[in-house]
Amino acid sequence: MRSFWKEPLLWIHLAGLAALPLALEMVWWGLAIGDPIVPVWIELMLIAALGILPVLWMQLTSPFDIFSVLVVAIKPEKLTQEQRSLLSLFKTKKNSVLTIAAGLLMLWVLWQIYRVAPLAATVAPLSSGWRLAGLLGAGLAFGLSNLFLQVPLSVAQVLLTRESEFVATEPYPVEKIRQDFTIPGLQVNRILPFTELEK
Repeated sequence: MRSFWKEPLLWIHLAGLAALPLALEMVWWGLAIGDPIVPVWIELMLIAALGILPVLWMQLTSPFDIFSVLVVAIKPEKLTQEQRSLLSLFKTKKNSVLTIAAGLLMLWVLWQIYRVAPLAATVAPLSSGWRLAGLLGAGLAFGLSNLFLQVPLSVAQVLLTRESEFVATEPYPVEKIRQDFTIPGLQVNRILPFTELEK
């Protein structure tokens, strides 16, 4: 077993993939409300722009700091050298390629959901007059879908790193973490009782 596999926050974020089907179902419900009021390609572009671009941009420029859970994050200065080495692995070119590929995949998934959206019309949460609200809801849910795919994929790529490569990875500089990573919520000294890699 690789030494860094003992980091619990990696596994917590990998498990976020389980929320992806539910988020995509919410997209389906949103698209099932009413009939298109503008050309199909415009609706798709709006939802894709709202759902894909922010998450894609975040992951390419300031990846999500996986040393956080919901609304709390570990202060950068409290991260161990091993944890900062893990952060370095999230800033590789390989991770950027994976991020772009995932964005394109989600664009294809959106088109597939859009095509079958009328099948969910009978269980749509709002009446047909609420098409704009449905599109907004679908866009927001699609953004969550992208987040629940992109972050776990990045984590999976890091988990597959060879032990020798991890050992050779330089810890990310503490002073650059705040500017180079997206750190959500309140910053604390510790989240879980055991959030440090064993020595």
